[in-house]
Amino acid sequence: MSANKRKPILLIGLGRFGGAVARTLERMGHEVLAVDCDGDLVQEFAPDLTKVVQADATDEAVLERLGARDFDAAVVGIGTDIEASVLTVLALADLGLTNIWAKATNDKHARILERTGATHVVFPEQRMGERTAHLINERLLDFISFGNEFAIARLAAPEPIVGLPLITSECRKKYEVTVVGVKREGEDFIHAVPDTIIFPGDELVVSGRISNIEKFSGI
Repeated sequence: MSANKRKPILLIGLGRFGGAVARTLERMGHEVLAVDCDGDLVQEFAPDLTKVVQADATDEAVLERLGARDFDAAVVGIGTDIEASVLTVLALADLGLTNIWAKATNDKHARILERTGATHVVFPEQRMGERTAHLINERLLDFISFGNEFAIARLAAPEPIVGLPLITSECRKKYEVTVVGVKREGEDFIHAVPDTIIFPGDELVVSGRISNIEKFSGI
């Protein structure tokens, strides 16, 4: 889908999480209607977003006047005020929105959001904490988890497989991870094949269970 055809997004709450999401959506080509009750935040974001409105998004009537029914997706970035977060999701659901993303601060908050109409619940602080913990491991250069068990990671090639083609090092059989690609200094990223030889200084992109990636990075 080209940028000028990307659907408009309703975003409520311009804190650190909501503000980052809003600016990223704008860069991706979406029109963003942002709503926050804080006038200072509204002024701060006004130059960067399609439209920014100071309003109480917990009020269903206010959301209706803003045209919330016309949006295919909404993001509720309110985190610290759990009551406002839940009431906003409930108002959006009552207006008929069926694609509601909401930030949660803990599991109980997430369950309430889901029961009141949120279709996607995210834990940005928890995700960042997990990612940081994994990156403290010096061999892991980047890390993205999918659920609680699987991940894709970028890491320095472990010493035992350096100098060997992947078919010989048997990463999948011995370590239960899949080497997806290789990046070496001064060269483009290459997709890994059985004959790919791993050189000193190579960075690998691997996928697998988180526990197996952790073990593989430390061999």
